[in-house]
Amino acid sequence: MLNYAITFLIIALIAAVLGFGVIAGTAAWIAKVLFVIFLVLFLVSLLRSRKA
Repeated sequence: MLNYAITFLIIALIAAVLGFGVIAGTAAWIAKVLFVIFLVLFLVSLLRSRKA
């Protein structure tokens, strides 16, 4: 999940440098969503491992 977030972030940065604003914005939004999902799953995993 984190790999996909980093990939979309790199795509967004490259698109922004090349002047593709809409693609850069969309890729950045996808990267943010994937990173939040990663954080939530990571925290759930941490809490479950401590209870066990």
